[in-house]
Amino acid sequence: MMLRDIEIKTADGVAKAALVMPPAPSKAGVILYMDAFGPRAALYDMAERLTGEGYAVLVPDLFYRFGTYGPYDARTAFSDEKLRAEIMGMVGGTTQEMTQRDTAAFLDALSENGATGPIGVVGYCMGGGRALNAAAAYPDRIVAAASFHGGRLASDAPDSPHNSAAKIKARVYVGTAGVDGSFPPEQSGRLAEALRIAGVDHIIENYVGSDHGWCIADHGAYNEKGAERHWQRLSTFFAETLR
Repeated sequence: MMLRDIEIKTADGVAKAALVMPPAPSKAGVILYMDAFGPRAALYDMAERLTGEGYAVLVPDLFYRFGTYGPYDARTAFSDEKLRAEIMGMVGGTTQEMTQRDTAAFLDALSENGATGPIGVVGYCMGGGRALNAAAAYPDRIVAAASFHGGRLASDAPDSPHNSAAKIKARVYVGTAGVDGSFPPEQSGRLAEALRIAGVDHIIENYVGSDHGWCIADHGAYNEKGAERHWQRLSTFFAETLR
């Protein structure tokens, strides 16, 4: 496996990204959409694990419009009011529409590096909704979209992913924390209804006992048992759709 830093020209500037290539050439690729704490070693380790299953994996910096920031400690950053405000400012200042536009360049970057076949997307926290909206925006390229502890997946916002369910052709997997204020039961029900009406092949699974952020090793809510369960689900999901 080989991880290298690349720069991707988008409509709004240049996004830095990590690209992890598998030992053997692969036409299947994955975009990993970050959580609110930005690209870092924990996410690169996750990308490498996916690469070990035969996929080219791209981890783009969704906050590139803000220039240099961080790095942040995912365990403690939100306990610092100044850092929390800084992070949430970037989350709010990076709209779903921006990430959807950026994804065209992300897909091109994968193609330029040999991943010209089926593409899967997976997002964590703020990245969860972006993965689903990417599937809606690029239905001819993205065949699988997964969200883990994604927030506001069926909110009242116009750009809420459930509003774009009819555009999704990909299979969808959503893993939710047992209790998560950013994705309460009423939103889970609304998302399920939208996906079902749209005829989207989907699963929404509740990880009882896990808190928001449980999948990522450097997060304060990391839950090793729940994280391994998430890996089993994601591995099977991508194997069934990308290979």
